Amino acid sequence: MGRTDHRCGIRLARRAEARTIAVMSRELIESGLGWSWTTARVRHSIADVDTNVIVAVDGERVVGFALMHYREERAHLLLFAVAADRRRRGIGSSLWAWLERTALVAGISTVHLEVRASNPPARRFYRHLGFVEEETVPGYYRGREAAVRMRCRLGVGAGGSPPLR
Repeated sequence: MGRTDHRCGIRLARRAEARTIAVMSRELIESGLGWSWTTARVRHSIADVDTNVIVAVDGERVVGFALMHYREERAHLLLFAVAADRRRRGIGSSLWAWLERTALVAGISTVHLEVRASNPPARRFYRHLGFVEEETVPGYYRGREAAVRMRCRLGVGAGGSPPLR
């Protein structure tokens, strides 16, 4: 999907990074919808044992992040974003690879997400990762905007077949 940015590292987010993640969410994901993922909500997710909050960092700068909540057999990708000036460099794919490996280790078989119907680049990116579009939900975002629900099947099938997606 573009050149790889080898300078970025992926790691669990720190409490002190909650505000940075919240502001990035407001600007990159929640634009025009109000602010749902506040600093307090992100901080709560960082502390939640059933949620991974990860960041892609270049030096001290957070250039991408993801929040994924885990249940027994499935996970929900709640937030996922890469800074506009760092897109198409493999950062999003690296974030997803970290989440996918972690989900597989946890025994997760499916990851679900919602994405704005009006965001074709994000929908293409998720399809590139193996997600399939399942349904459109009118008014999902504060009654104002439709969401597309997507799903990705993880794991290796019987006989060592490739991952089911």
